[in-house]
Order: sequence, then C-alpha cells, then structure tokens
Amino acid sequence: SAPMFTAGDRERIRSELLEAARNDARLTGGAVTGSAAAGREDPWSDIDLGFGVDDGARIPEVLSDWSSRLYNRYEALHHVDVTAGAWIYRVFLLASTLQVDLAFAPAAEFGARAPTFRLVFGRAAELPHVPAPAPKSLIGYGWLYALHVRSSLARERLWQAEYMVSAMRDQVLALACLRHGLPAREGRGTDLLPEDVRRPLEDSLIRRIGAGEISRAFRVATLGLLSETRKVDEGLAGRLEAQLLELSGGAPSSSD
Repeated sequence: SAPMFTAGDRERIRSELLEAARNDARLTGGAVTGSAAAGREDPWSDIDLGFGVDDGARIPEVLSDWSSRLYNRYEALHHVDVTAGAWIYRVFLLASTLQVDLAFAPAAEFGARAPTFRLVFGRAAELPHVPAPAPKSLIGYGWLYALHVRSSLARERLWQAEYMVSAMRDQVLALACLRHGLPAREGRGTDLLPEDVRRPLEDSLIRRIGAGEISRAFRVATLGLLSETRKVDEGLAGRLEAQLLELSGGAPSSSD
C-alpha cells in the first residue's frame, strides 16, 4: 500500500527544517543523510538530517527546542533517541507516518561517518567512516546465540528460543552480506544477496512455536553459520563444528 504521506510532503518538511536550521545560531552545519544523500529515495523513504552543535553541552537544549518544533508544527506523535558515540539521533513518528530523524553532534564530531552524507550548509569535520562489523565478531555472536537457543529449549522457553534462532540467523546473513560487499547492518543488504545464498536460510525461519519446529530451524541456522564461518576462517570453523552440531543435534526432520 502507498504511504500516508507524499514525496511532496516529505520535500516540503525537509526544506522547512533545513531553513530553520540555517537560522539557528547554535548549529555549525547541516547535512542531508540517508537515502536522499545517495539519490536513492523512494516513496517510503524517511527524512534524515544531521547537525553540528557549537557547544556539545547545549545539545539537550537544542534537542528540546527542535522536539517542540516537530510536535507543534508537524504533528509528531512520539519520538525515540538512538545514540552512537557523540551523536544523538532523535527519531520522530509524524501523524502521516513519515519518519523524521534529526541527528545532533558536537561540532568537532559532526561529519560524514558513511558515504550517505551531503553537507548543505556550514562546515563538517573530516572523520573516519564507521567500519562494517568484523566477521569474527559476527561469528562469535552466532555461537553465543546458539548457546542460548539450547538453554531456552531446555527450559521450555519457546518464545525466547525463537528470538535466539532469529538473532543467530541475522548473524549468518550479515556474514554473507560482508562476503558479497553489501551493507551488513540492520538487514540492509540482505535482499541484495544472491538467491542461492538466501534460499537455504529460508528453512531457518520458524513457522510456528513448538520445540520440534524450533529445533529444526536451529539446525538449519547452525549449518548456515558453519558454512559462512568456513569462508572466513576454515580453522575456526573446524574448531567450532563439533560443538555447534552437538548444540543443535537431535533436530527432528519435521516440525512437531
């Protein structure tokens, strides 16, 4: 279904916010980030803006003032804060279901942390881009989630077990994305993976809550983790294989 806002609505609001930002003496620079900065907007894209603040101690005050603007002028319903280093991302949900992300950082930390950054006014610092996740870290999270699948099943905590299998599969998909040079965070590259990579992992999806079904999916996720681990470090895969297969062993061939 179509979004409840139009591309025109989105462009108008973004332009108004950028104009207000130019006139806010506390802001040292402003940038368009996300899909708009890369020329990849579609009808469902949100508004992503980032700003530098002249004095980091003033960020709470700036957040408060800009939040009032979103609630009073643009029918914001709620917001949530996400932090990354010195950056604070305040994410708003408007009544039209348009998402507006306003990010603020001290001037010295305001700059491109990813290629999707287009400076609109002011100045930006030269900063290293945020690195992709390390493959061996993803592998580590994979076996950690596997341990929690086992204990959740043993405790008959089936919803927790489902959560852990899904989290384990996320690590496998992220490893595959790294291997294919695709974005590995938040599932952004998953739909771009080759079908022969994605297809086997469909069987790690849990179709209903039941110990046998979860065990079946766990086995598939485990085989996927071992497969991707071999492509990173065959020695590590060899050290993990027996234990991982033991953790997920005994899975029935069909769901219960």
